Amino acid sequence: MKKKKPYDVIKSRYVTEKASVLQGLEHATSNPCITRCNTPKALFLVDKRANKKEIAEAVEEIYAGRGVKVTGVNTITMKPKPRRVRGREGFKAGYKKAVVSFSPGDVLEESV
Repeated sequence: MKKKKPYDVIKSRYVTEKASVLQGLEHATSNPCITRCNTPKALFLVDKRANKKEIAEAVEEIYAGRGVKVTGVNTITMKPKPRRVRGREGFKAGYKKAVVSFSPGDVLEESV
């Protein structure tokens, strides 16, 4: 079986308002339930055929210079949504997201 390149598995970083809230949960202290989330998390758009092990290996290889260790991967497959453009019906492309958890203390980006 041929090993995939890491950028074939990980397409891009998925940055939304909800993703940045999820990323900031490790510093939150407002709720006792939230204080248990001590691991940093990040969202990525990934290949639809990629499995969790391939995603974890690709993220560790991409961020090898930072020495991050992936502790868990959760995936979400978003289905295509119907759209209408100029009276013609079609579908918006579906995609797959991955929520990657890192070991406590790992950082992907420096704060400015």
